[in-house]
Amino acid sequence: MRRTSATTPSADPALHPTIAAWLQGRGWALRRHQRDMLAAAADRRHALLVAATGAGKTLSGFLPSIQSLIEQPRDGLHTLYVSPLKALAVDVRRNLLAPIEEMGVDITVEARSGDTPSDRKARQRQRPPNMLLTTPESLSLLLSYPEAADMFGRLDTIVIDEVHAFATGKRGDLLALSMARLQTLAPDLRRVALSATVADPDGYRAWLAPDGDIGAVTLVEGEPGADPEIDILLPTGRVPWSGHSGRYAAEQVMRLIERNRTTLVFCNTRSLAELIFQDLWSANDQKLPIGVHHGSLSIEARRKVEAAMADGRLRALVCTASLDLGVDWGDVDCVVQMGAPKGSSRLLQRIGRANHRLDEPSRAVLVPGNRFEYLEAQAALDAVEAGELDPDLFRAGALDVLAQHVMAVACAGSFEEAELLDEVRGALPYSALDADTFSRVLGFIESGGYSLKAYDRFKRLTRDADGRWRVSHPRFVQQHRLNAGIIVDATTLDVRFKNGRKLGTVEEYFASTLSVGDTFFFAGLSLEVERMDTADLIVRSTSRPARIPTYVGTRMPLSTSLADRVRVFLDDRSEWDRFPTDVHEWLDAQARRSRLPQPGELLVETFPREGRHYMVAYSFEGWNAHQSLGMLVTKRMEAQGLKPLGFVSNDYALACYSLDPITDPAALFSKDILADEFVEWVQGSNLLKRAFREVAVIGGLVERQHPGKRKTGKQVTFSTDLIYDVLRRYEPDHLLLRAAWEDARARMTDVGRLASLLDRAADTMVHVDLGRVSPLAVPVLVLIGRERVSSSAADDALLIEAEALAAEAMRED
Repeated sequence: MRRTSATTPSADPALHPTIAAWLQGRGWALRRHQRDMLAAAADRRHALLVAATGAGKTLSGFLPSIQSLIEQPRDGLHTLYVSPLKALAVDVRRNLLAPIEEMGVDITVEARSGDTPSDRKARQRQRPPNMLLTTPESLSLLLSYPEAADMFGRLDTIVIDEVHAFATGKRGDLLALSMARLQTLAPDLRRVALSATVADPDGYRAWLAPDGDIGAVTLVEGEPGADPEIDILLPTGRVPWSGHSGRYAAEQVMRLIERNRTTLVFCNTRSLAELIFQDLWSANDQKLPIGVHHGSLSIEARRKVEAAMADGRLRALVCTASLDLGVDWGDVDCVVQMGAPKGSSRLLQRIGRANHRLDEPSRAVLVPGNRFEYLEAQAALDAVEAGELDPDLFRAGALDVLAQHVMAVACAGSFEEAELLDEVRGALPYSALDADTFSRVLGFIESGGYSLKAYDRFKRLTRDADGRWRVSHPRFVQQHRLNAGIIVDATTLDVRFKNGRKLGTVEEYFASTLSVGDTFFFAGLSLEVERMDTADLIVRSTSRPARIPTYVGTRMPLSTSLADRVRVFLDDRSEWDRFPTDVHEWLDAQARRSRLPQPGELLVETFPREGRHYMVAYSFEGWNAHQSLGMLVTKRMEAQGLKPLGFVSNDYALACYSLDPITDPAALFSKDILADEFVEWVQGSNLLKRAFREVAVIGGLVERQHPGKRKTGKQVTFSTDLIYDVLRRYEPDHLLLRAAWEDARARMTDVGRLASLLDRAADTMVHVDLGRVSPLAVPVLVLIGRERVSSSAADDALLIEAEALAAEAMRED
């Protein structure tokens, strides 16, 4: 919305008088994109709205539905709103109810997620509200009930918020299939999607449209908002050589918090959020109220913090991606990003949490963790200024998700194979699905596959004499609803006080490293372990120093566009005057001592140090791809008798070290490594087992929980590993092994970027053999020191290691 002026009409002629009066009473007028969304609704056209944060996207999506329900009041479900986060649905409900109440209209609005009480869920299926706010997983579950046809048969509109957050992944696959199902139940259904950060609007239009018909979706673009004001924080001393957290700046960030009304401090991981919270609290001389928010905290803890923020009772909140999306707190006037943002789209999304008003600039401060991250932060700032967003990579739909969806359809009632295949193809990710693959999916649900068909517990579907498919036994319906979902979290233990109060969860593998009496930071508290059992970690508060939980969560990869910009910085000396003196001197010393990699060039340095021989490749392909390449290269080094000792990597470089010198790096980077060592490594490592565990759970082969009892992570792992070994031995072409292989390749190893690197390695590699470590190698080599020291002494030891390496690298002789 925008404020009306003396010459601006206060009401729009297309609006119902009730809405027009409400707008006039608040001094508001519709923006152009809000009128365009009303026009698209009047024409019954699907619509994708791309508008800056603070442009009133949510109201833009709901306004046509509010108008329709005022003009033609009705019972039952009219509009379905789908968001990627439970917190977002709750936040939207709060912000949507206020206008509806102020207008005095009779429109019911409710939220539904995994946190909704079961009695309310049952009532919603029988007597749904006019507007239901939910997540992709809860929508899929609703479609699994026999009453789905009645509940959704008169559905008018589906609104998908923050569509960029999941359309290109497995949650997007599930939602696309659910939309195809809804279109069958309600043929006149209108689809709407909202987003602030989209690089490929046409890709999202095709994803949103029935049958991928891009022409059926109107693209509505909002007016550009005020340009954000972004600064890069400089440390009081030098920009660090290593680290990725920005912890050195805690006191400076605390001073920022003191100068602003409310500040969001974003961290890239949950572990870092806990660390930064502790650092800020130590520097909080004025004892200002600050909080912490991440996905491992209990729902009660998160809701408490969200309410405190909404009421203006917190001066700062340390958070993770749990608050990347759509939580609309207008009084946030500054956003701090600890460590590099890894992508311009993510940075824009986070910056948009500040002010949340289109006509006022959002203010943000980036805190780079090290010298490479300073370059990355500057690259991100330039990308935002240029309006460059990270690319959106659409892919074919996952087969484990399809299996889960087919089972949901079967739970609602029997189906005919050809009809369901035709419906599924209406979802863009599955538009190219062939009949044979679909039959294999049905066969998998029918028996588990050739190797497992002797076991009744895998026989979930049965084909009747008339050719229709139905669920084999009612117990499989209950099993599906208990275990459905796309997000397969690492197995966790509940963290509780002795009185039963739950603080949140920690991952099982971290808990396994703890003993009674050990301490760790969590939820902003120092906790001591009192005892452990199968599902709970019982703790008490303590004042003793503690360590931070570590999490297996996926690491954010450096985007290719930011990597390319950093390469340009390294090559273009005219850019260096923009950098701090110590960063300028670092690059200058590298240029004199060795060389700086040019765009499109793969620089590889080799040098000896302390009885070892090092090879550092500056490939800028992100941590996942470098980790995969490190495994493959060290295997090849071993085969060549170079006696490798290990490798370390960051987003910018890979460093391998060995007892014998590497004289021919090109032989280690040949393309055939993907055809030979890569396949052998993935199949022989835990990568494929880990991927199989996820697809087996999503595909319904392995249960996460029985009625009244949740399996432990060890039980799930044991079950999936047994099945995995059987299938690898007796049915290597099994549907889920194929799905696991695709996951392991694409998500866990970033094989696309790895292949791109290897494709150009032979033609672009420049090998520089040095007598000692180079300045550019220092940030990655310090990571070797991190692996060697214990957690309690890590910071001091790493500082000493970094300074020694830096002194050697920067020496002029």
